[in-house]
Amino acid sequence: MMQPPPPPRWRKSSFSNGTGGECVEVAELHDSVGVRDSKNRCGPHIAVTRSSWSEFVASLRRG
Repeated sequence: MMQPPPPPRWRKSSFSNGTGGECVEVAELHDSVGVRDSKNRCGPHIAVTRSSWSEFVASLRRG
């Protein structure tokens, strides 16, 4: 019998300052990357492909 995958390990943006600002959390899911609002952890999240996430992060770094 196969065991279910472990729950996602969400991590907060390194740019989060902890004062209740606008923050996101991300988690590596089975075949995608999940993104959610850190202030609404029980709320919905979106899932994007790993390649889309990589492109998004690269574009942020480029400014």
